[in-house]
Amino acid sequence: MNMNINANEELSKNALKTGTTILGIICKDGIVMAADRQVTAGHMVMSKEAKKVFMINDYLVGAWCGGFADAQLLTKVVTAELRLKELRSKVRPTIREAASLFASMSYRNIRQMGSVVGSLIGGFNEDGKVELYSIEPAGGIIKVEDYDANFGSGMTFVIGLLERQYKKGLSVEEGSKLAVEAVKSSTQRDTGSGYGVDVFTITKDGIKHVVKQKIESKFEND
Repeated sequence: MNMNINANEELSKNALKTGTTILGIICKDGIVMAADRQVTAGHMVMSKEAKKVFMINDYLVGAWCGGFADAQLLTKVVTAELRLKELRSKVRPTIREAASLFASMSYRNIRQMGSVVGSLIGGFNEDGKVELYSIEPAGGIIKVEDYDANFGSGMTFVIGLLERQYKKGLSVEEGSKLAVEAVKSSTQRDTGSGYGVDVFTITKDGIKHVVKQKIESKFEND
């Protein structure tokens, strides 16, 4: 049985079901990462307050799209493995090494268990240099040089907006405002995204959760 064919079939079946908007933006002084808060199961909204972009540790931020339980387990296992690696080697893993670990586990999981999780991994190395990587659900890894939205259902809306409004040399403050606009634009058209937006900034000075907003429905007389 061809495992690569099975992985491609699993990805194609689920690519449009990963109800989420996640994104990462490269700025002149750091990285901005953002996500909405909605979790769905089929046509049902299961949570309006899920955190899909979060600190993995004190130097790493992750964002995911795909199966909720699969993403939670993947994050727990990788977090533990990174800590174990650091304890054994006495050296903190680089952002590239952390992203590669996510990619390796995603590669294995989609082939062995049908787990579909796409990830964005950003952080700062010990020398202060920031990096952002996009890991597709099948395990491919790409270093992001400008922006990316991985394989969430809101990807097409976000990429279209960023294609028009992103400019190299943005500050993290400008990037944060652009990220909020991108997520909110996605929630207007993507049924798999909504109810809130979280934004993190990553610079050589550390990680900050700079935006925590709820998006609520408002009914008005016509």
